[in-house]
Amino acid sequence: MCKLLIVDDDKGIRRTLELHFNTQQHDVKTANSVDDGLAIAKIFAPNIIILDIRMEGKSGLEGISEFKQLCPNARIIMITAFHDMQSTIEAMQNGADEYIHKPLDLDEIDAAVGSALQLQNNSNLDAINIPDSSGNSIVGCSKAMKEIFKNIGRVAMTKASVMITGESGTGKEMVAKAIHNAGNKTAQPFVAINCAALVETLLESEMFGHKKGSFTGAVSDQMGKFELAQDGTLFLDEVGELAGSIQAKLLRVLQEKEFTPVGGKQSQITNARIICATNIDFKQAIKDKTFREDLFYRLQVVRIHIPPLRERKEDLPLLIPALLARINRDLDTQINQVARDAMEALCAYDWPGNVRELENLLTKAMALCPGKILTLDLFESISPQSADVDSGSSARLGQSPQQDIAELSLHDLELQYTVEVLERVAGHKGKACDILKISRPKLQRILDRIEA
Repeated sequence: MCKLLIVDDDKGIRRTLELHFNTQQHDVKTANSVDDGLAIAKIFAPNIIILDIRMEGKSGLEGISEFKQLCPNARIIMITAFHDMQSTIEAMQNGADEYIHKPLDLDEIDAAVGSALQLQNNSNLDAINIPDSSGNSIVGCSKAMKEIFKNIGRVAMTKASVMITGESGTGKEMVAKAIHNAGNKTAQPFVAINCAALVETLLESEMFGHKKGSFTGAVSDQMGKFELAQDGTLFLDEVGELAGSIQAKLLRVLQEKEFTPVGGKQSQITNARIICATNIDFKQAIKDKTFREDLFYRLQVVRIHIPPLRERKEDLPLLIPALLARINRDLDTQINQVARDAMEALCAYDWPGNVRELENLLTKAMALCPGKILTLDLFESISPQSADVDSGSSARLGQSPQQDIAELSLHDLELQYTVEVLERVAGHKGKACDILKISRPKLQRILDRIEA
């Protein structure tokens, strides 16, 4: 049972809703204008307010802010006979929790009231302590993450090359930034380059720079990433995707500490520290002669491995608030609570896309959240129903639904997640690249492996 206020200048609608909710044992009050409703709300303190938009005198849209100020914890359900987009947008922006069109469907009204009641039930809510920081630091309490923190501390003050390994989306660049920030060169630049994002000819220019006229389109001298990094850190993401010719030139840079821009004659010195990341199996790549063994040993002086999120779920209660802090800042939102069933679903899910998938899902939920509480309905893709879809895509990849995910190779997991994302965006490659945070060429290479 809850206290419910109905504000509508249509007597028939007020009476119908009053009788309907009285049969459900709710305590119901009605008003025929915003001002009358505010006077009643001041004494009645409703849990839920059903508010019409178009009324004589003050409109429901004008009244939302006053109702919110008077009853800050009340949920507001807007009803209207008008279907214009602008009213819907304005209502949601002003703080409405739901928006229902007339003629009213009582089942739809009941569903909206039921959702509002669930949010009013504090027993299903877990408060999340949002950290004061920007949310850019790495968090975790698992044994694996504690070892990573130790290794960051050990290598940060050295100039040793570091290889960071782990599946896509585990946060390899964040670890690289943490190493840079914990060292004695924090005032120097941290420069990142995605080795899979560009074709071979452009990648060489991107890494080493070029001279004016060295190729078609080179209308001026261009500094490369090595020069931009100066005495700081150069982060080479997806280094396993480097073409053979670039591997040879990178090896020379690591050995001689010098490089030559494309079209240039004068070599330049670099003191940049190299940190690289990959999700490929280097042993297999070396065996297949797609990656140079001598370059591998130059890059992997120290190796830091980040385990997948499914193997360190104990980190989720710390990771989720940290991500919420970052997303709150980016979206200018103030989400500070999560429904208990939603948190249980987040902690139970296996996260094939790792932290990147978690962050994307939280961002979507927070963007669509009508209030300050994340509820289970905002996470449809990790509901039990989605598991049937996931198992279907796994079967197409040669995995039975019962097969333990730990038995899959890194490549199998990458293929599986790519297929799932493509299905969710109806095969739209541009959208898939945005979600996967990869380039078109990288996506095409993955699709070629699927078809092979």
